[in-house]
Amino acid sequence: MPHRTGPRPAVSWTIPQQQESQTAPVELQERLYEHLRSLRGVETGPSRISVPGARGLVLHEGSEDPQAYLVAEVGEFAHLHPAHDGSMHLVLPADLAADVSAKGWGRPHMWAGTRLSPGFMMVFGPRDEAELAVVRGIVEASHSYASGAPALAV
Repeated sequence: MPHRTGPRPAVSWTIPQQQESQTAPVELQERLYEHLRSLRGVETGPSRISVPGARGLVLHEGSEDPQAYLVAEVGEFAHLHPAHDGSMHLVLPADLAADVSAKGWGRPHMWAGTRLSPGFMMVFGPRDEAELAVVRGIVEASHSYASGAPALAV
């Protein structure tokens, strides 16, 4: 995974955690969502843990590890925030979550490892085509984790 260029966006440290600057263009957000919907076994609907308007990604058959999900009871492994924000939350294995954070693509949720899964991450919305490709790879790694498949390298 390459390093994300430029400064990190501003992110709230209150609940709900939101991206406050460098918002992804709506067209890229929609292309990302269409890609997410196409992943094997994914169903979409309102998020069970996020703000109104957030679109949840659910797997009904996947890992039995509750740490692989945002909301294990319903199989929600990721959600895309509304257009004014453009970021997303997802869960990654700890080593990949650390890599995403170290390379500037996201940051851990403030409750990760306490009230939430240790790999619960905010991933910043993509600003351009190259970033869209990287964010797709990060989401595919989260999908792989929730599916119970071997972790993908991003």
